[in-house]
Amino acid sequence: MAEPRSNVRALKRAPRTQAERSATTREKLFVATIESLAEVGYGGTTTVEVARRAGLTRGAQLHHFRTKHELVVRAVEYLFERRLAEFLRAFAALPPGTDRLDAAIDLLWETIGGAAFPAMLEVIVAARTDAELRASVVPLTQEFIATVQRTFTDLFAGSLDGGPIFEVAPRFAFALLEGLALARVSDPADRGHEAVIDALKWVARAFLPQRPSENPT
Repeated sequence: MAEPRSNVRALKRAPRTQAERSATTREKLFVATIESLAEVGYGGTTTVEVARRAGLTRGAQLHHFRTKHELVVRAVEYLFERRLAEFLRAFAALPPGTDRLDAAIDLLWETIGGAAFPAMLEVIVAARTDAELRASVVPLTQEFIATVQRTFTDLFAGSLDGGPIFEVAPRFAFALLEGLALARVSDPADRGHEAVIDALKWVARAFLPQRPSENPT
C-alpha cells in the first residue's frame, strides 16, 4: 500500500539551515587543514591549498577564516574536541567484562598515535619559533591535557585506588604514548611500540589496582 502523500512529504528531509551549511563548510576546512599539515607540513599548508583540498572556493574559505593562523588554530581546537569525543564514545561502547584500564590505554593510543599526530607535530614545531602561533596553541594544548586528566578522574575515580600515582597517571601515559607516536613518524614500519604499550598496561595494573567490586568478570 502506498504511503499517503502527506506522510511522504513529512519524511522528506527539511532544507539545511544556514548554520548547518556553515558548520559543514568549516568542518571540511578543518579536515583539509589537518590533512595538509600531515602531508605537506606547516610551511606547505596555505589557505589556498586548504581550500583546494576541501573542494571549496577561495571566497568560501576566506568567508570563514581570513588568515592561515586563524584556520590552523581552529583546526587544532577541532582536532582536540574530536579526539576526546571519539575516546569517550569508544569507551562507552566497551562490552561488559572488558578490562577498562587496558582498554583506556589502547583507546588513548589510537587517539594520540593516529593519522593526525604528524599534523599536530607540525603545529607544535612551528609554534616553537612563531610567538603568535605559540600564544594560541599552548593554551589549547594545556586545556586538552587538563580535560584528559578530568576525564580519567571521572571514568575511574570509583573503581581505582587513589594516591599520587592516580593523579599523574594520565599525564604519564600521555607523555609516553606521544613519545611512541613521535618515534613512529621516523620509522612507520617499526612495531616496537606494541611491547611498550603492553609494558604500560602492566605498570598500570601494578600501580593502579582495580577495587575488587570493579574487577572484570
